[in-house]
Amino acid sequence: MKKSRHNLSTLGILFTIATGAIHFINKSIIASASSKNLVKSSINHHFYQWRFGRIYYTKQGSGKPLLLIHDLQAGSSGHEWNKIESALAKDHEVYTLDLLGCGQSEKPQVTYTNFFYVQLLCDFVKQVIGKKTDVAASGYSGSFAIMSCLNDADLFDKILLINPPDLNHLNQAPSKNSRLQKLILETPVFGTMVYNVLMSRQNIEHIFSEKLFYNPFRINPVFLDTFYENAHSDGCKGKYMYASQIGNYTNLNIRNGLAKINHSIYILEGTNELSGKKIADDYTKINPAIEISYVDHAKHFPHLENPEQFLEQTEIYLL
Repeated sequence: MKKSRHNLSTLGILFTIATGAIHFINKSIIASASSKNLVKSSINHHFYQWRFGRIYYTKQGSGKPLLLIHDLQAGSSGHEWNKIESALAKDHEVYTLDLLGCGQSEKPQVTYTNFFYVQLLCDFVKQVIGKKTDVAASGYSGSFAIMSCLNDADLFDKILLINPPDLNHLNQAPSKNSRLQKLILETPVFGTMVYNVLMSRQNIEHIFSEKLFYNPFRINPVFLDTFYENAHSDGCKGKYMYASQIGNYTNLNIRNGLAKINHSIYILEGTNELSGKKIADDYTKINPAIEISYVDHAKHFPHLENPEQFLEQTEIYLL
């Protein structure tokens, strides 16, 4: 009996030491990620006090409103648009926001869903912009733009989807396995450790060079460092959004919404985006009125890889 108690006591001590060590490592990684202090507020920045948390956004230019929505990834932010937003602001009143759980917006410990972001976009347009708005949505956020139009058609006008998500992927609902992954990532110390491994600077660079950029030599190191810093800001609270995404909670079948909305929709694909042409064709099968165009020598972020051609095509569509 005494031996068993001694073993349990030893295990308890070792577990406490291990937890403390991992906590220290997590803190060190967070501090290191923020050491360059690249995430700074723009002179045009504002905060919108939404019911679920503060939303960071910038506003510049004049003309018809244009809302820029970044892709949904752990380190994503409005910084994704920095190469083109000033050019767009010559003819538009440009709003660039950080979605809740991303960038400099608040990162509450909640379950993030597609409808959650749809309500955010509708509330933002209604309460901040106050006018019918064009939308440019990158990657996964294209699903939010489509469902926002279905939710309140009067708030939105033209919709530009940049490499929108695979419709089949959006059909994937939470499962036992994905719920478990979400639960693991949300645990205070060990979940943060797993998140830090997944969002290491090395892994981020690998994902961008192998999957997201056509030409890895065009990846701006400052952009990568900013992405890395955003992923670890606020004590790695971005892991809660990431956990919801891994758990498939941000997914939603948008086929019905895509077929029903009567807005002008334009898809802009990078010519080298994996399955990009097939994905775009799947959208047009549901809504034949959708127009498609391509940006050369680009994958997932044509507005970063080939901003000149991206702007040429975008400006024609947004006239």
